[in-house]
Amino acid sequence: MLLELRAENYAVIDHAIAVFGPGLNLLTGETGAGKSILVDALALLMGSKASSDMVRHGADKAVVACVFESTPGAETTLEANGIDADGTEIILRREILENGKGRVYVNNQPATVAVLRQLAPELALVHAQSETLGSFDQTQQRSLLDRFAGLSTDTVAAAFARWRELQSKLEDLESDEQDKLRMVDLWLFQSREIEAAQPKAEEDTALETERRILMNAERLYAASMSAYDLLYDGSSSAESSLRGALKQVEELARYDAKFQEAAQQLTSTLAVVEDVGATVRDYAEGIQASPERLAEIEDRLATLDRLKRKYGATLSEVISFGEEVARKLAEVENRDEIVKHLRAELGLAAQSFREAAQSLHADRSMAAKKLEKSAEAQINDLAMKARFAIAVTANQDSSGWASHGWDTVEYRIATNVGEPLKPIDEIASGGEMSRVMLALKVSVEEGAARGQKRTQVPRTLVFDEIDIGIGGRAAEAVGQKLKALSKAQQVLCVTHLPQIAAFANQHFLIEKQEKQGRTKTSVRLLNDDERTEEIARMLSGAQLTETSIRHAEQLLKSSRG
Repeated sequence: MLLELRAENYAVIDHAIAVFGPGLNLLTGETGAGKSILVDALALLMGSKASSDMVRHGADKAVVACVFESTPGAETTLEANGIDADGTEIILRREILENGKGRVYVNNQPATVAVLRQLAPELALVHAQSETLGSFDQTQQRSLLDRFAGLSTDTVAAAFARWRELQSKLEDLESDEQDKLRMVDLWLFQSREIEAAQPKAEEDTALETERRILMNAERLYAASMSAYDLLYDGSSSAESSLRGALKQVEELARYDAKFQEAAQQLTSTLAVVEDVGATVRDYAEGIQASPERLAEIEDRLATLDRLKRKYGATLSEVISFGEEVARKLAEVENRDEIVKHLRAELGLAAQSFREAAQSLHADRSMAAKKLEKSAEAQINDLAMKARFAIAVTANQDSSGWASHGWDTVEYRIATNVGEPLKPIDEIASGGEMSRVMLALKVSVEEGAARGQKRTQVPRTLVFDEIDIGIGGRAAEAVGQKLKALSKAQQVLCVTHLPQIAAFANQHFLIEKQEKQGRTKTSVRLLNDDERTEEIARMLSGAQLTETSIRHAEQLLKSSRG
């Protein structure tokens, strides 16, 4: 349930707070007062697109925020996005900056518009005027039927994705066959050249090091032997000097203990010098100036450089290129077997899709019968005499396959006796369309189809002037339907009809005033007396009369009855 909605510097609103309650919450006001602005603000918090035009003139940013009661599904969404739950409530806030950029916060933690869109189905469904009077396409009609029946398209979507993947592979293999055949000679040459060289990863690095040593063999031998002589073998070597010094320090340590550590340090240094001397001596003995080995390395490096110039910047890339060429050759050589295998897999995938799509079609057809009966009853409760039907048509040809199955769902209606059923989006009357949409949404959201048992999702339903184009008895019927719907779910509705306003559990007045040369919109919860006056104003206009007040009182009394 929506507990609170706030807007600051949003359109003509400088600061407004509305605290909503359970049941039917109705918003009324003069034309142009900004009734739909609050609905738009809530839609923003459900993830709709923002614009810098929403920022009030003179402000640097607009802020909209709301508080919802939490649901298990919403908490799961928060956890999946790394957002901490905040007790039993969810706080959403969105800032729209003057430059068009914005920020989103959920429970005072940074978030994204995508998170708002994920939370929206758990928190609120906003039905705007454009949806009510605009085109209700077959995608929307199919989605509404699926939601009514609680149907999932995950299985058929997975089967379709697998079938489409295999079909694409087979098409690519067959369409590229001639190109591949023209490339076979080149691939054979490349594969043989790489296989003949048998390159190893990092081989060139090791050979470069060995090459550098062979090219400087004499210099390295002289340097290592000179180092050995200075460290160990010469008459004035470091080893000889250290041994002499160690002997004198050990003599000092016999009489003064403070030289014991110095003697240990000299002993360690002497060991290091001996080790380094042995290392450079062994290195010198291992140096062999081999012109033959140097020539062999030069040839090998030239071969590896040629491979790298042609097939990759490194030997690892050359090896990978060779493996890819070998794979392509194997694919060409084994084409018939691969095609046969792919076709077998494609046949199995197609059968899996057919089974999933047929099962979904059967479920949709059964659900359509339930929804059309429920919707027809709901429509005729709204002062209409209509026939309503849902056609679920299966296009089993592969050209009609999709991730949602192979069904086309079309809602059809005849709003007058004797008329044929026509597609719902061809209805001319805005009032009839409004009532049909409300009836459909009531059927779906309440799960009112005969024999259907569905756990009610705790959501807030928002209708923005869904009563447009109707009046009289139809308006009263719409009010009754909204009231009935609000017994199971919280309903927010913007209305301009007093017959509907009379059914409110909470009645909010949207007022537009001029203060200090600026237009400001405010939201106010009406008490009983104020509510009577507002309904009387809706009946008679700006000038209240005794007759309109008595009529308003009668409407309120009738709605309570």
